[in-house]
Amino acid sequence: MGHVKLFIPGPVEVSRKTFEAFCRPMVGHRSKDFQELYASIQPRLREAFRTTRPVYLSTSSAWGVMEAAIRNLVRGKVLNCMSGAFSDKWYDVSVRCGREAVKCQVEWGKPITGELVDRHLSAGGFDAVTLIHNETSTGTMNPLADVAEAVRRHPDVMLIVDTVSSFSVLPIEPEKLGIDVMLTGSQKALALPPGLALFTLSQRALDRAAQVPARGYYFDFVEFHANAEKNMTISTPSIGHINALKSKLEDIFEEGLENRYERHRRNNAMVRKWAKERGFELFPEPGYESLSLTCIRNNRNLDLPAVNKALKEKHGFLIDGGYGKLKGQTFRISNMGDETEETMGALLRALDDVIG
Repeated sequence: MGHVKLFIPGPVEVSRKTFEAFCRPMVGHRSKDFQELYASIQPRLREAFRTTRPVYLSTSSAWGVMEAAIRNLVRGKVLNCMSGAFSDKWYDVSVRCGREAVKCQVEWGKPITGELVDRHLSAGGFDAVTLIHNETSTGTMNPLADVAEAVRRHPDVMLIVDTVSSFSVLPIEPEKLGIDVMLTGSQKALALPPGLALFTLSQRALDRAAQVPARGYYFDFVEFHANAEKNMTISTPSIGHINALKSKLEDIFEEGLENRYERHRRNNAMVRKWAKERGFELFPEPGYESLSLTCIRNNRNLDLPAVNKALKEKHGFLIDGGYGKLKGQTFRISNMGDETEETMGALLRALDDVIG
């Protein structure tokens, strides 16, 4: 079988241009050439992050930075917002880091609201809140501005936000919202190969990290910042990822950020419309559906493995048959990254063919 085009929630399809950039010749990672490469991407990277602060690069998955945020910012107690498989896991990470973790938990498919967060924080004693903006396991987008407003009512509490599958899909303004750690990964809406995490920090997050002992080294926020000031990374980076990121930033700004946001909205609307017209129901609570992917209830009782097998063999496409406890009960279609109305249309016609 030839190339299979991915419409799963990550990794998503990577363009030929991006792969060619990924395969450029290496430079020494402690050389002037590398410093120039690092410095060259910062202006556009900050613009994409909608921040005036540095954007740090970590050769890891986003989970590395998600754990790092706990180790760097939480001295005692953390509130973990839990609304799906990945946000539920963040609670487990907090516990394994030896922190006092408190659950702010809702049923899968329901949103985390500011009112709920405020109610938990009112108990006092919290160092930080963790939130996954777009929970890919359920296709639910949490109301970030609402949660951020609630956290701002508690001035000593840090807000840590995973935007892995929402970054560059819609505008997120970390400084305006008061986000202390905003992180993303390479393999979702950025449409890069997996293996790179990107994040930005508030000044108060850096100040807090400097006061927290036993942060380790590889994910020490203070070390990240000190190296970034010299256009360096804390340890040996994946230079291929940084070359690919530079190429992707060229693509993003050639298209324009607002056009990119609108394209994702149109793509997503196509999938929702297709699902509803064919008698399917969307999984998330109405009004909180993701713009990056669509999580669809399997209320027609499709044999999802058979559907995906036929889709792959006949058309060279792949979707997701549900994640975790929703496997078989839902299926997910990604519209992230470089997808267009034309490519989404091709997938939906193929689905019609195999579903019948």
